[in-house]
Amino acid sequence: MPGISYDDFVDTDYEPTGGDLVCEFAVAPADGLDMVDAAGRVASESSNGTWATLDVTDEITDLSATAFEIGDGEITVAYPLELFEGGNMAQVLSCIAGNIMGMKAVDTIRLRDVEWPAALVDSFRGPQFGSSVKSRFLDAADRPALATVPKPKVGLSAADHAEVGYRAWVGGIDLLKDDENLTNQSFNGFEERVKRAFEMRDRAEEETGDRKDYLVNITADVDEMKRRADLVADQGGRFVMVDVITTGWAAVQSVREHTEDLGMAIHAHRAMHAAFDRIESHGVSMRVLAQVARLVGVDHIHTGTANLGKLDNEDTAGINDWLASDLFGMNDVVPVASGGLHPGTVEPLLDRIGTEVIVQAGGGVHGHPDGTEAGARAFRQAVDAYQDGIEPTEYADDHHELAVALDQWGTHSPR
Repeated sequence: MPGISYDDFVDTDYEPTGGDLVCEFAVAPADGLDMVDAAGRVASESSNGTWATLDVTDEITDLSATAFEIGDGEITVAYPLELFEGGNMAQVLSCIAGNIMGMKAVDTIRLRDVEWPAALVDSFRGPQFGSSVKSRFLDAADRPALATVPKPKVGLSAADHAEVGYRAWVGGIDLLKDDENLTNQSFNGFEERVKRAFEMRDRAEEETGDRKDYLVNITADVDEMKRRADLVADQGGRFVMVDVITTGWAAVQSVREHTEDLGMAIHAHRAMHAAFDRIESHGVSMRVLAQVARLVGVDHIHTGTANLGKLDNEDTAGINDWLASDLFGMNDVVPVASGGLHPGTVEPLLDRIGTEVIVQAGGGVHGHPDGTEAGARAFRQAVDAYQDGIEPTEYADDHHELAVALDQWGTHSPR
């Protein structure tokens, strides 16, 4: 009987087939091992190998991964499609980002990028709406949609939360958004908040003539998320928000299935992503996390501010391009820029990432010296100036709220 050892998982002459899932890794081998040694161990551990040489029979299905490109600190591995259960993202990630992250054979390893085969892509639902939410549910077809989180982000009562939302909506914001750690706490219960906020949403729509909505954080166990989604739908809401990393991809898939019949879009917050992607030499890149989010079916996801805000980011523009790219006919995903933004950062932000986005400002709206409504107007004015090709300082000459915001914050980014 033939044996399987680490060497059998390396073949630099291999050419991936259209059915292979292909992963690009950055790898630093442990002391005493070279890149070829590390590549064999990565491909082995993430498919059907083990540390001991195995004798196998011809009847066993060949599910071996193949490391076929080995460079200076980089390897590329091809996985046969049969290794994966279609539509099961948890299982896929257990293969390509599982035990290999803790192997002693590598000091560090980072999953940088994935090429997804059509057959595997087709097994996932993908986004229900994607970028069409800007025109289907909002009046933002030709500009960035604007969102805000009430500040302080936790601690407001349900009534105060809804009142802040009203002020933001009438000032020109499209979407009120819950913070990632606001769900159903004693100071602001979920059901009361939803009821009050949508009453204020309806009032703001009547007064402005524009469609408004609310990104309600339903994060919880799966059954409770479904119940909360139903409550939002009953109030006329067209969006739910899920903390996709902390909740888990399988739970997100369950929410995606449930919201199919409700006709609701999913807003994905990426809280905890930096536990995977902040250290550039190890973990899972934000690019891959965004890819996974698209496959499991979110309609928008936070991808960073191209280093203009308060948070560290990877290649925001590149990630956004991937989310908008053709993926075997799957709907696209709207990128969300958030974290430390204000009217003075709008122009450089949109220069870097374009206008097919949702831009969210929290402190940069509610911290306006004249209050939330003025802050929302200043935020909207900064976007209108950009759309009209006018410098914000020039536009501010005739728009008081923007002038005050620029005087308060300038065009720099907070830290």
